[in-house]
Amino acid sequence: MVRDLKQRGLLDETIVLWTGEFGRLPVSQGTDGRDHNRHGFSLWLAGGGFRRGYVHGATDDFGYAAVSDIVSVHDLQATLLQALGLDHRKLTYYFEAASTA
Repeated sequence: MVRDLKQRGLLDETIVLWTGEFGRLPVSQGTDGRDHNRHGFSLWLAGGGFRRGYVHGATDDFGYAAVSDIVSVHDLQATLLQALGLDHRKLTYYFEAASTA
């Protein structure tokens, strides 16, 4: 898909995000495959002005936990919205707390 978008000249104006719901641990506690990992996971972005080949952050040597340049889901979402030309602060809905805007 990314190659097709690039070939058609659409990759510069299209953002492609690939990720799963969780990372995967390098081990399994049972026989059903690897366990979910909420402490470190990978995703990739292509197009839309994102720098090609850039790697941000790292996990420990075991692949269990993020150890450097950790990005929260909130910050990732804000970055994507900014790339789309939207101000994430204007889309914030405050609940159960006073507004801090």
